[in-house]
Amino acid sequence: MKTGIKASRLRRATAVALTTGAVLVTGALAAAPAQAVSAPSIVAKGGYAMNNANGSTLFTKKADTRLSTGSTTKIMTAKVVLAQPNLNLDAKVTIQKAYSDYVVKNNASQAHLIVGDKVTVRQLLYGLMLPSGCDAAYALADKFGSGSTRDARVKSFIGKMNSAAKSLKLTNTHFDSFDGIGKGNNYSTPRDLTKIASSAMKSSTFRTIVKTKSYTAKTVTKTGSTRTMATWTNTNTLLGSYKGAIGVKTGSGPEAKYCLVFAATRGSKTVIGTVLASSSINQRATDATKILNYGFARLG
Repeated sequence: MKTGIKASRLRRATAVALTTGAVLVTGALAAAPAQAVSAPSIVAKGGYAMNNANGSTLFTKKADTRLSTGSTTKIMTAKVVLAQPNLNLDAKVTIQKAYSDYVVKNNASQAHLIVGDKVTVRQLLYGLMLPSGCDAAYALADKFGSGSTRDARVKSFIGKMNSAAKSLKLTNTHFDSFDGIGKGNNYSTPRDLTKIASSAMKSSTFRTIVKTKSYTAKTVTKTGSTRTMATWTNTNTLLGSYKGAIGVKTGSGPEAKYCLVFAATRGSKTVIGTVLASSSINQRATDATKILNYGFARLG
């Protein structure tokens, strides 16, 4: 008899255990999709990505750490130019010797603009964003800053860049150059740069430029003839390697290392983000690819 009671209790206990187990297993399966995507490991010192539609965070790694930005600074340069009232993109700017001397002196990336040529503002923006021309950046700062001397105009333009950062409520960003060749006080963060890029992407002109893989400018020479410039190729390799890539800008330098502000669209979803201080050109693209894949997986 005792044996029968024990057996009955054992059966009941086993049934309860099995039922509980089933609940646990079902619970684990239900939770699995949310846990299936784990945050990637990146080499870059800092990284950030967000859903461009609503600004919600998708990935962070030292997202609010101030770092040197290199030529990703030029996103703000372009944003300030495109925000000018009554902007005429077809207005012509004469290339000065000072712009050419500047890139030679700093061994800087350039659009190889030719002194005396007349180049449109639109062409300068392509020269700024595709080959990352510091000569184009100088020409734009000189054109859109205000003052009676070139130095005053450049200072004024950099002031506009900092005002734009303040208007976006960015507390970890400061510019002391128009192109990223700073004097030690040019910095931002992965989160701030992503917000700058997201704001810049509201301009259809900016969006068109940063997704362009190559561009050939036709400029007007001193004598009035047409010069076909050597083709500018976009330094952002993601445009050719990542499905749906739409921008935005590379950066590099001794202090900045290798940076990339990136964006891609799949269906109705756009992920935008930044990696700062990665270890190489290939690695920054790998880091960005990992973050983009993770971002889209999270958005579903």
